[in-house]
Amino acid sequence: MNKTKVDDMLIEMISPKVKEIEEKFGNGEGLTQDDINTLLLKSQYNHINHLDAKLDEVTADVASLKEEFNGLKSEFEVLKVSIEHTIQKSLNKNMLMLFGMMGFFLTLSKIIDKFG
Repeated sequence: MNKTKVDDMLIEMISPKVKEIEEKFGNGEGLTQDDINTLLLKSQYNHINHLDAKLDEVTADVASLKEEFNGLKSEFEVLKVSIEHTIQKSLNKNMLMLFGMMGFFLTLSKIIDKFG
């Protein structure tokens, strides 16, 4: 848990009073409204510290997810370039085959015209 100086100061300020209240309650004495308010204040400080710790965890998780997302984004970019390259290569190969076939049939038709 990452406490700030203010958190530490606030808890230190009420700690002696909390000990008094605990002793008082342990001895079976009744609690005043100030005692109850002090205990509620301590409870709230603890709750806030707990929430701060959870917020730190969530922030770290979000940062981690952002890193993972950026990594995936980079991998997809590499994959995209690779796919584009493969498609271009296939198109070039198919165009060469098409021109070759056209040339073959053109030559064949000229031969048929000459001997036919």
